[in-house]
Amino acid sequence: MSTTINQSQSPSSDTSDYDSDTAASSAAYLRHADLSTTIFKAYLETNGHDSTSSSSPQSLDLIKIQSFLNSSSSGALSCLICLERIKSTDPTWSCNGFCFSVFHLQCIQQWAQQATSQAALRALTRLPISAQTAAETSVWNCPKCRFEYSKSLIPKNYYCFCSKLENPPHDPWILPHSCGEICRRPLKNNCGHFCLLLCHPGPCPSCPQLVNSRCFCGGIQDVRRCGFKEFSCNKQCIKVLDCGIHRCAEICHNGECSPCREKGVYKCQCGKVEEERECCDRNFRCDNPCAQGLDCGKHVCERGCHGGVCGKCPLKGKRTCPCGRRVYEGIACDVEVKLCGATCDKKLSCGKHTCHERCHRGSCVETCRIMMTKSCRCGSQTKQVPCYQDLVCERKCKRDRDCERHACRRRCCDGDCPPCTEVCGRKLRCRNHKCPSPCHRGPCAPCPLMVTISCACGETHFEVPCGTETEQKPPRCRKQCQIAPLCRHRSNCKPHKCHYGTCPPCRLPCGEEYPCGHACKLRCHGPQPPPNPEFTLKPKRKKHNFQSEPTAGTPCPPCPELVWRSCLGQHFAAERMMICSKNPQFSCDNLCGSPLACSNHYCTKICHPRQNSSSSSDQRTRGVLCEECTLPCQKKRAPSCSHPCPLRCHPEECPPCKVLLKRSCHCGAMTHAFVCIYYNTLSEKEQLSARSCGGDCHRKLSNCTHLCPEICHPGPCPSPEKCSKKVTVRCRCNNLKKEWLCLDVQTGYRNSGRDPKDIHRTQFGNGLLSCDSSCKKKAQAVESELLQRKSKAPEEKVIENETHVPKRRKRRERVQETNQVSKFQKFLTYLQRFVMLIIVLVALVGLAYYGYKGILSLNDWMNELEEQRAKTRYQRI
Repeated sequence: MSTTINQSQSPSSDTSDYDSDTAASSAAYLRHADLSTTIFKAYLETNGHDSTSSSSPQSLDLIKIQSFLNSSSSGALSCLICLERIKSTDPTWSCNGFCFSVFHLQCIQQWAQQATSQAALRALTRLPISAQTAAETSVWNCPKCRFEYSKSLIPKNYYCFCSKLENPPHDPWILPHSCGEICRRPLKNNCGHFCLLLCHPGPCPSCPQLVNSRCFCGGIQDVRRCGFKEFSCNKQCIKVLDCGIHRCAEICHNGECSPCREKGVYKCQCGKVEEERECCDRNFRCDNPCAQGLDCGKHVCERGCHGGVCGKCPLKGKRTCPCGRRVYEGIACDVEVKLCGATCDKKLSCGKHTCHERCHRGSCVETCRIMMTKSCRCGSQTKQVPCYQDLVCERKCKRDRDCERHACRRRCCDGDCPPCTEVCGRKLRCRNHKCPSPCHRGPCAPCPLMVTISCACGETHFEVPCGTETEQKPPRCRKQCQIAPLCRHRSNCKPHKCHYGTCPPCRLPCGEEYPCGHACKLRCHGPQPPPNPEFTLKPKRKKHNFQSEPTAGTPCPPCPELVWRSCLGQHFAAERMMICSKNPQFSCDNLCGSPLACSNHYCTKICHPRQNSSSSSDQRTRGVLCEECTLPCQKKRAPSCSHPCPLRCHPEECPPCKVLLKRSCHCGAMTHAFVCIYYNTLSEKEQLSARSCGGDCHRKLSNCTHLCPEICHPGPCPSPEKCSKKVTVRCRCNNLKKEWLCLDVQTGYRNSGRDPKDIHRTQFGNGLLSCDSSCKKKAQAVESELLQRKSKAPEEKVIENETHVPKRRKRRERVQETNQVSKFQKFLTYLQRFVMLIIVLVALVGLAYYGYKGILSLNDWMNELEEQRAKTRYQRI
């Protein structure tokens, strides 16, 4: 039933070609495809999503509900009484007893009325009660589970499954006959919790709430589901047995512990016999009489083995004769009482007559033989018979029994004919079974059997009433078909749903490879698995498929591909279009062009089949030898070099090259001569070491003006920033100079934000020293000379250029000269600034004075306060 719970897949994700359901039924299925997910949502959130597994105990409760959901969502819900399909708009009633079956409301009302009327009629004929009492006390049973309901519980209105909503409206998006709300019905065992599922048919599942509970023996406390809180700890039971001495030795179990089976030697109640018995049978009686003397001293106890005091002598005190008429007092217990001689008159066993004998010891006659007139039970015969005998006539009752089909035929029937003992045997409405009940009046009860209709794999199934299975369709199973395809596309075949009949044909191209290398492009015609048996309850109409495709399981036809076939010499651009399965051969007018024996040149004969050909040419065609090569060798040597081989064209490898090669060293100071084969066989690392001259590098470093101090080496010079040669460093004015290491000079340039590579070699080291006072004096002297030179130069320029100044410029200069500030105005500005300075100073002095006064007054106030505190302390003392 896991298919019903898992509705995450889309219902229309994979529709088989053979599915011929109507649009209405498919729409209904799509509409209710996710019912179980929504109904079980609140329950699974509390219970955990593992409750649907077959190993969990909650799955037993959910399977019943899921069976109802499958029947309802697939439209297979049928009424047991009328065997008609229950529509989503029909008023219904569901049994709340054991079966939770759903019936038409009108059908169950008629059933209940008929059952109660028959029960009242039977009660009137058998019991001395009134018709009103018989009608009120009559009951009716559920047609399936026979659960009893009183007459007052005959359904009158249409309610949802949880009985909260009257006349629930039809909604295509929720379960039919459901209100769509939380069920909230009290769960079984009166645990105090309520059902968390949506309004649903069938029983409510076990309570999923977590509670603290103890095991059966009370030894372990654990958190359990409320519906399954009673559990066994699988350890030894710790309960004390009834004996109060031993403990139960069984595994923790439900119910009372078994009697104590510990063996021991115990005495009987009288203490005369000792036996080895189980602890539960330690209090036993032996077969010996008690025989202890009573308190009278004349008689012994006649009771069997017993515990405690034997009691008083029963013959003491007042005594009577055996019939009880005469009383004797003061007679000793060992003296026998005399008979009174009167008639006994004790009631006999019949309860009607008395004993007519004289007072006697012992019991009276058990069988009453007094003759009396008796009538038989049916009242047809009267006769004198002894009291102990019953009068029964031989007349057989001819009245019909309650079934109104068979006669009573009981001898001497008193009118209360017993129920009919014959089997009804009438054909039920299901047309499959006969009524197994005792012969009865009225219609037979519906067939209680349910037929399970399942899919081909058996994972999805639902139950329908017996007799309606021929009108049902197999359930739509959302599981994938488990039949493995037999064709070569088994790993790429599109999965399809569980089904009856043959699997849908593979729609992929065949792809079978011919010996020629092509693939079959027809639709897959590989072998197919045998078909599932058809749905036996309602077989589908067979479809006639007229296919032009090859029959499944047949081999591929000859390759029909058109290919370009080469000539006998397999020349380029000499192909012809031919069918691949045919193998004709032809010769073109081109030269052969096949490699010669030297494997360096090609044949110049006309196209012919090559004798050394191993491809698709006909083996029966005799090959023609190609010509011999007379050209010089043109092969590339190994290891490769640029020198040609001096030999004639040959198939084997060329001899080693011994030409001298010239290679300069890494620093370019000298040139080396190497033999070609020796130099080319060296690895790249060995070649670099062989080219080294062994002297100094003689290459300029990248960060300074010095040469590399390393031995001749390949690649860039190592660590150019660590040059340790001395460099003369100067200040900017070239007045100061010092000698630094080259690496310090480079560091200085980097710290000043300049790259040593960008410094010209003539300026390398300049500007790194900071100038001192002597540099400043020298710079001031230089600046004064420059200023003198500059001041002279503009005056001369003005004099020189005075004649060339335009009129507008002259006029502007005159206005500026008139706007120049006079000496009096300068004096006023200075005076204003002096007055403002005096005002600010006076203000500061005032602030300081008053602040000092405030501090003095604060100190005085603090001193006065301290004096007052001291006085108060002195007064207290």
